[in-house]
Amino acid sequence: MSRSLLLIEDDASVLAVLHQFFTRKGWTVARATDGRMGVESYERDRPSIVIVDLDMPGLSGLQVLQILRARDPDATVLILTGHGDVAAAVEAMQAGAENFLTKPIDLSLLVAATDRAAEKAELKRRARFFAEQQRGAVGDLESIGHSPRMQDLRREIELLAPGNAPILLSGETGSGKGWAAKLIHGASPRRTAPFVEVNCAGLSATFLDSELFGHEKGAYTDAKNQKLGLFEIADGGTLFLDEIGDLAPELQPKLLKVLESQRFRRLGGTREIEVDVRLVAATHRDLEAAVREGRFRQDLFYRLAVLPVHLPPLRERGREEIVALAMRLLTDLRAKVGRGPSRFSPEALALLVQYPWPGNIRELRNMLERVLLLAAHADELRPEHLPAELRGGEPGEGEVAGEDLSLEAVERQHITRVLLRSDGNRAAAARILGITRATLYKRLRDYGLEVLDRP
Repeated sequence: MSRSLLLIEDDASVLAVLHQFFTRKGWTVARATDGRMGVESYERDRPSIVIVDLDMPGLSGLQVLQILRARDPDATVLILTGHGDVAAAVEAMQAGAENFLTKPIDLSLLVAATDRAAEKAELKRRARFFAEQQRGAVGDLESIGHSPRMQDLRREIELLAPGNAPILLSGETGSGKGWAAKLIHGASPRRTAPFVEVNCAGLSATFLDSELFGHEKGAYTDAKNQKLGLFEIADGGTLFLDEIGDLAPELQPKLLKVLESQRFRRLGGTREIEVDVRLVAATHRDLEAAVREGRFRQDLFYRLAVLPVHLPPLRERGREEIVALAMRLLTDLRAKVGRGPSRFSPEALALLVQYPWPGNIRELRNMLERVLLLAAHADELRPEHLPAELRGGEPGEGEVAGEDLSLEAVERQHITRVLLRSDGNRAAAARILGITRATLYKRLRDYGLEVLDRP
């Protein structure tokens, strides 16, 4: 992946020399002539490395370092200093600088120090991604399930995960294709590198082009700065393209080229960038039919479908599988909410396993998220807590649990839904609802939703 560098130096001649030198070395280089501009540039672009002059008017290099490290503890900063400023440079090292070099600059020492700092920053980046993925993991291969069909899927993932060939996941909407993509990444040698995902549906071709491949400054009207694409961010790891069947026709040949060569150009760029990315794609559409109808390139389909994996719908996974999945989701959701029933009654479980789940796992999770909160004070989830369609009734417009269609019940459910989507942030929820925070607090008390009252 192309490494990025920010130079902060008030001496125009030094700045020009360093810019030319690092550009020739293959770095993507941004420049700033004072500390304040440098801080703004860092906030905007988050480069891999910052090289800053210690002695500058306005914000000094030490102040820039302190600001950057306060806002981003992983900021990697090298200090340039005159011979008389060694004591200040030592202070900068104590404040978190990666290294310091004295002027006049020995370019060979500077590039060696910068390369070492970049390698260290990359290791930190990968460790951070890994830690974040571990905290938010959906589970390992043991979580797939125990039915014969799901065990076949587990063995398939175990066989495919170690390779580098593209994988195409197919299955109905909500059947767990994103979950399977994360499992594949977690079972692969790339698991300590980034897992990056993007949904191809609903994005314009220009926007998705910029998301995937990045763009250069001035590539289009609103491209005021250079932007790294997701292929660069996922370098060394896995890129998950959900709803690949909705990929714009004009982007299909560009994606095919990246798959074949692992090279691409940013939008508006001339230099080819090389990456090492494994692609996992997913679709609920019949891509073979799309190929026959001319809506999807045949060569791209064959390149994506080197290793096809089908995710069965929830209704085909067996009663035991649905029960195990529901229990796991209930445990996860209860941990998120902080309270609520921890088990199902036998009658509720019977209703869960006989329902066809047209929305698959996503529908099951959304339903449990809703009823768990509405039954926050119950000791177990019982049939009366479940939506009418699970109990054999006809769902109605705006229906709430227990078939209570009063204005109060509808408002209670709507507030619950908005708070969930806001992760319990009361200020954000109040803005979405169009009410004051004080009004929201009163509604929470009135409706017994204090469990959702997060700081």
